[in-house]
Amino acid sequence: MRHGKAVLIIQARMGSTRLPGKSMMPLAGKPLIEQIILRVKRAKSVDPIVLATTEKPQDDVLCEVARRNATQVFRGAESDLVDRYYKAALQFGADFIVRLPGDNPVVEPAEIDRIVHRYLESADDFSANTHNILNNDYPDGLGAEVFSTLSLKEIWGTVSDPRNREHPHTNYYEHPEKYKIGTVRCPEEFRRPDLRLDVNTLEDYEFLAELYSDLFPVNPDFHITDIISWYDSVYKHSRKEK
Repeated sequence: MRHGKAVLIIQARMGSTRLPGKSMMPLAGKPLIEQIILRVKRAKSVDPIVLATTEKPQDDVLCEVARRNATQVFRGAESDLVDRYYKAALQFGADFIVRLPGDNPVVEPAEIDRIVHRYLESADDFSANTHNILNNDYPDGLGAEVFSTLSLKEIWGTVSDPRNREHPHTNYYEHPEKYKIGTVRCPEEFRRPDLRLDVNTLEDYEFLAELYSDLFPVNPDFHITDIISWYDSVYKHSRKEK
């Protein structure tokens, strides 16, 4: 079993191309990025948690949210995510990086722990329980990716293509001859790859806002099984009535 420091890094910025400002859109009275931070704080396998954003003044507000929630901050390149992640990992002494995009407001803490455990116990270069990787049947927006700072250092020093600099995971997926990619099977009780629980569009946000409005006041630590029950019995029923 591998050992080392696992640092969870959340990438977020206000200048999102598809839905600008989504990180500060309210979910049950709190900014989306704050709800993500509150959820990942329940993960047991990562320390510290770092919000990695850009140096642009418009992202100051994200840093304020992170700091008031006792979360570390790193500021770096806007579009070069390889650079942003690598330098954040160096600053916080990460042996392993747990990567989480800042548009997954129902990320499941136990599933972060599950994929970190998989990575540490396996020979994977890159472990992920994100949406349906290798047919794992996970819902979209529940899991995370894990890879070593050492492998990212190699990518950081050799890769120049802008697309692969912007999307760190593609460097692993596109080179199976070089990197071993692994996953875990989604637990049967929430094996729902049809569910999309991240925020890329206004429609996505409105759906998650309705979900949070119904579930968060009852139980701030609501689980994916609560989401599925709500989706199947409440949300779909309300759509039929309309």
